[in-house]
Amino acid sequence: MRASPAVRVAAIATVVVAVVYIVAVVVLNLVVSARLTQQNDDRLAARLAAASHDPNVLSQPMAQTGIYSSPEDADADTAPVFYWLLNARQAVIAHSPGAPALPGRPLGGHARDGLAVTVSAGRADPFRLELAADGSGWLVAGQSLAGVAHTKRLLAYAEVFAGPFLLLAMFFGSLVVGQRALAPVEQSRRRQLEFTADASHELRTPLSVIRAEADVALASTRDAAAYRDALVRIQSETARLRQLVDDMLWLARFDSRPPPPRDEPVDLATLAQACADRFRAVGPAISAETAAEPALISAPPEWIDRLAGVLMDNACRYAGPDGQVRISVTSHGSRVGLAVEDSGPGITEPDRPRLFDRFHRATEHGPGAGLGLAIGDSIVRSTGGRWHIGDSPLGGALMMVTWKGHSALHRPSSRLTASSA
Repeated sequence: MRASPAVRVAAIATVVVAVVYIVAVVVLNLVVSARLTQQNDDRLAARLAAASHDPNVLSQPMAQTGIYSSPEDADADTAPVFYWLLNARQAVIAHSPGAPALPGRPLGGHARDGLAVTVSAGRADPFRLELAADGSGWLVAGQSLAGVAHTKRLLAYAEVFAGPFLLLAMFFGSLVVGQRALAPVEQSRRRQLEFTADASHELRTPLSVIRAEADVALASTRDAAAYRDALVRIQSETARLRQLVDDMLWLARFDSRPPPPRDEPVDLATLAQACADRFRAVGPAISAETAAEPALISAPPEWIDRLAGVLMDNACRYAGPDGQVRISVTSHGSRVGLAVEDSGPGITEPDRPRLFDRFHRATEHGPGAGLGLAIGDSIVRSTGGRWHIGDSPLGGALMMVTWKGHSALHRPSSRLTASSA
């Protein structure tokens, strides 16, 4: 089964973090190791400086010498420092009590004053040695690196223990963030698939009708009236098909986010009156209620005219020839609204969440293709409007859109006239 995009993104992010974590661990271990070694070398250098002025350093136990570079060096957890006196051939001629045996030529062939080397001194843990010139020989101070090795092991255990938890937290965190970030993309993809499937169905229906009418008309010889009836039905389906294609192209252009038309002051009162006059020939009893003064908003005039046409067309379809439709312009403080009401069946609560989905219709066999309100919703969102959907006193649905009012309330030249609408 193919993994979801969020899981793939989380897995890739986790792999990247794992690589970064490994690199960071390696760098941290190198830095800590170098730091611990430097501290050990500094401690041995201080001990050598103090031991060079104490002739009894090789004969006294460490607890009696009192040679410490700092008070914390006397801590019981600190490994003891031993001393060896070597001749020019690097043979041990004296050492402090309890000092382990050194291997042959422990300083190598490049012995010099201040040299620090790590050697195995007959024990499991290596020793860190630092030497200082002492006449013709060398005075060597050494300390076990068991403490350094223990610190490195603790650090490694912590890194190994924390690594899986860090990667798991990164994976699930990335998964949650990825799901949240990809949710709109996934929703858009699903809507696109649904839109494609619905569009193919809606386009197939009128094309099938046109093809069937043409095949029947051509199947046998008929009189002029029969041919005319077939052409009328083909013309009707062609008009429906053209309207559907125009709506789909409009939505496609809108989704591609082209440069929007220039905003202009639009008078909702004039537009509502013009829209009512335009739809009076459709069938229902249409009335318009507008105030005497202009109700201006700032928006592309052709968009608002298209929105009003969508709302009126939708109301007239569901109100029926004997119904009532009312378009009105209202003011609510600094906002103005355009409302369309009808006496149709109304909009039920279960249908309201999907009201603006493309190709969604209130009834399975209702008129239209279900693109009008989707176009209207795109216009409302792009012009900063707000939807208000409810029940109308006429018995059907109330659909209102409100916008922020335009500041120029009395400019006759800015009104959208009935002829332009």
